[in-house]
Amino acid sequence: MDLNSSIAIKTAGAPRGRAVVRVPASTANLGPGFDTLGMALSLFSWVDLRPSTPEEGTTVALLGDGLDGLPTDRTNLVYEVAQKVFRRAGVELPELHIGIRSDIPLTRGLGSSASAIVGALVAANKLIGEPLGDDELFRMASEIENHPDNVGASLFGGIVAAAWDGTRAEAVRLDPPAALEALVVIPEFELSTKKARNVLPESVSMQDAVFNVSHSSLLTAALATGNLGLLRHAMRDRLHQPYRAALVPGMEKILREAADHGSLGAVLSGAGPTLLLLADREKSDRERMVGFVTEVMAAEGIRVSARWLRPWAKGAEAVVLDAGDPGFGFGPERLLPDDGAEVAVR
Repeated sequence: MDLNSSIAIKTAGAPRGRAVVRVPASTANLGPGFDTLGMALSLFSWVDLRPSTPEEGTTVALLGDGLDGLPTDRTNLVYEVAQKVFRRAGVELPELHIGIRSDIPLTRGLGSSASAIVGALVAANKLIGEPLGDDELFRMASEIENHPDNVGASLFGGIVAAAWDGTRAEAVRLDPPAALEALVVIPEFELSTKKARNVLPESVSMQDAVFNVSHSSLLTAALATGNLGLLRHAMRDRLHQPYRAALVPGMEKILREAADHGSLGAVLSGAGPTLLLLADREKSDRERMVGFVTEVMAAEGIRVSARWLRPWAKGAEAVVLDAGDPGFGFGPERLLPDDGAEVAVR
């Protein structure tokens, strides 16, 4: 995806009746690929946009559990991001009916904010006839999130190696190895990205920088070729995980010993506190892995939820409907189920 050339913007069309987008969760960094590597996971959020009237005003409906505390007015991130799309396309659509549903836990390192950003960008763009291309949406998402790994994975799916220099956003997408699966270990406490970034040093040694460049390169090559046996060594990191270890009790032990308990390797997912253990579906000992991580965290007095997820090859997917369509009144999770099945609405 080359964003170096100017991006043509098509003329926006009249707003459609409704746009619904399903967005996969994401894990970022994968150890050494700090702010560079991301992978989509089979856990989803939905963004639902409809034009509103001045009389009805803007409404925000939080659907399902786990969204307590999110704004239900124009300060909601989805509304703010949608308006960026409309301004970029030269469209005025100040009032919206917004529905948000998410199975992605907030502030746990699984890309909840990135999924909201991507969902809002794609839904708003679909609503007005897709005047913006994917490259432009990716650039906007990277600018809003200030790093491209989570948003790249959620937008394009699969595994993404990405770069953002403050102006340009570039990415290469890889298909996940067929045998790869992920165990996510989600602690009961939250950890904000800001807090996790504040513990990082302003500078690192040349030795540590070279260590991460070499291991990130090795990891990318291993994932691209399906050489899962290299992950144990390739997923090591010296730039962020050692400094964040104190924020997640038990993390250091799990990262150090996971490969001795059935895993291909373990990392902090994004800024944490979720831990990600990769496994070979055909060879890894799932039961042993779960027992190891839950025992380590329990010894620290921390309750966790352990979930098996698949790397998700698809990015954000959308359905656009007009008022007369048979599925217009369906909930977003019915239009785009979380099992990935395609649902015909016409």
